[in-house]
Amino acid sequence: MAGCLMETTIKGRARLLGEHINTDINCSSKYLPGKDNAYIAQHAFDNVAPGFAPRFKPGDLIVAGKNFGINSSREQAVHIMKLMGVAAIVAPAFGRQFFRNAINNGLPVIECDITGIDDGDAIEVNLAAGKVVVAARSINRTVAVLPPAVQRILAEGGLIAFLQKHPDWSLA
Repeated sequence: MAGCLMETTIKGRARLLGEHINTDINCSSKYLPGKDNAYIAQHAFDNVAPGFAPRFKPGDLIVAGKNFGINSSREQAVHIMKLMGVAAIVAPAFGRQFFRNAINNGLPVIECDITGIDDGDAIEVNLAAGKVVVAARSINRTVAVLPPAVQRILAEGGLIAFLQKHPDWSLA
């Protein structure tokens, strides 16, 4: 299994959101009955940042305040963000259920101090080295490296894809 870690460097533009973003409200058909995921992706986060989705480009990274995904238990939120083309999410802290849903669905999430990062900044995340860099602002932060098992799950595109490819895998 060595050598199967995901592409370790993710580069894109930072797209800022605030603190305590409940992704159930912002990325869920529960609040937009009868709307499909494509429609919801076009309007994601309008409640907290009007016009966010139209400004967001595939490959951008969401950079948010603490507790991103708080109270979120729906995997649909991650599916919506993947439809938007979110490359990764950087925030000081995540709702635990959201964090696990993101990993399970192949969306990298990085816990990091976001102080000094501005909307539109070019940002680089190196998962293997545990680095978040915004060169234009001289930001070079060390973050916790995701465990190898988590990196493998991300590399395969999520937990189900990983288990389908590696049915005999175990932590032992």
